[in-house]
Amino acid sequence: IDRTTNSDIREVGGEWLCLQACRQLLLPEYLETFGWEKQDIALALTQIIARAVYPASEYKTSRWLQENSALCELTGVDPSAITKDKLYQMAHRLYGEKDGLERHFSNRTNDLFSLDDKIIIYDLTNTYFEGTMRESRIAKFGRSKEKRNDTRLVVLAVVVNPEGFLKESQIFEGNMTDPESLQYILDKMKSHRGRSDKKQVVVMDAGIATNDNLKMLKEESFDYICVSRGKLKEYRATSLSPVEIRDKSNQLIEISQVEVDGESDSFYKVKSYSKGLKEASMENRFTRAFECGLSQAAEALKKKGGTKKLEKVWERIGRLKEKYPSVHRLYQIHVEPDERGIHATSISWERIEAKSESRHGEYFLRTSLSVHGEEITWLIYNTIREVESTFRCLKTDLNLRPVFHKTDEATMAHLHLGLLAYQLVSTIRYKLKQFGITHEWKEIVRIMNTQKMVTTHMVNTDEECVSIRKCSLPESKVRIIYKVLGYDEKPFIRKKSVVPQLNLKKNIYAGIQGISSG
Repeated sequence: IDRTTNSDIREVGGEWLCLQACRQLLLPEYLETFGWEKQDIALALTQIIARAVYPASEYKTSRWLQENSALCELTGVDPSAITKDKLYQMAHRLYGEKDGLERHFSNRTNDLFSLDDKIIIYDLTNTYFEGTMRESRIAKFGRSKEKRNDTRLVVLAVVVNPEGFLKESQIFEGNMTDPESLQYILDKMKSHRGRSDKKQVVVMDAGIATNDNLKMLKEESFDYICVSRGKLKEYRATSLSPVEIRDKSNQLIEISQVEVDGESDSFYKVKSYSKGLKEASMENRFTRAFECGLSQAAEALKKKGGTKKLEKVWERIGRLKEKYPSVHRLYQIHVEPDERGIHATSISWERIEAKSESRHGEYFLRTSLSVHGEEITWLIYNTIREVESTFRCLKTDLNLRPVFHKTDEATMAHLHLGLLAYQLVSTIRYKLKQFGITHEWKEIVRIMNTQKMVTTHMVNTDEECVSIRKCSLPESKVRIIYKVLGYDEKPFIRKKSVVPQLNLKKNIYAGIQGISSG
């Protein structure tokens, strides 16, 4: 050997991990049963895996596939033929298979991990647009959970199980309220009852749990656990002392069952001391800000050019109440008018209700289930944390927000592609968590990206070039992940070619086609 060089270095670890998850979920076989051609299946897998490993626009994705990733070598797609338009078209085609794909993934993950979906969690989030979307049918102004009230929104509703697997999803108009959404998705939820003949338990937050929705769930043979809307004022304890447990953060939680006259449901009072400290701190901060706003309004009465007209003063106070809805009801405000009733002369206020510190951190769980005990009921309700993890992964790790697309069809295809990528992510993370590996998805991808694909060229004294294309050995952390998942460590067997030095440039990619896993 006279000299050696390395070229065509590409990331392969995260891509190989996700491709094996696709195969584990039987995604290629599912698409093939519906008449998809092999080259279309390969492009579909490429796009879904790309969204999981490198969530970006179609344009950036095409550049990444051509310049940074070995994914196309894994799937057998020609990277030079991939354009943003082809990716747009494939995303739309995959969205056309939405209902069938969700049913397939739901059934497959249940089979893989012996799940029965006895408990399902329903919740909503929203995502905002960067464009105006004036002509959109679904992008509407609504209540943004990201405080982006200046942009139009769409609402994403999901059903997941406690293990974090997506069961159902629905895209709603941006002004859809939480309670209204349940009736639209309930029929689809019924299709995921699983193998068990027992009732499913729907876990949801207080925003969805209106009396009408709870009644509807009972009529449709669902049980439920939720946070009671509003604090119960009249109740009595059924036990002498509460049950004490620790949450995942080792914070003390007290739970006691209570009785409410005229209600057939079971109720549990939950007292969280850490939550109480947080609520007390927030209330103090908001009351200080509210009183500061009142003081500024009062000072304006004495300043030249300040707001003095009685009507305008009350409007200013109204805006202040709107800004601090949780504390304004604790105050009685009096505005003294002048003799003609046109201008305000003074503003005064007094605290009429001081929330007892013992009530901070207190909330009530409501359930239609027969009595299971305080701890079991609380643990079932806290599976709702899994849907919070789902939304965090979708928004943070898979870049579901904001939406840059300009048409409704492209928007729905974009959101659906993120959900498909999440199916791979949840499959991988579920198995890893069973072995104590609890990394966020971005961290898993970072670890896996240490594994590369590289071509090594060795030139001998006769000016013959031996080219070998192979995958790097996995680092220890990467090897552990493969072992836990039961996946193969290397996507390629070694491919070797011998060519004259003059033809090296023409043959630099020799041996890439026809590669196989092993």
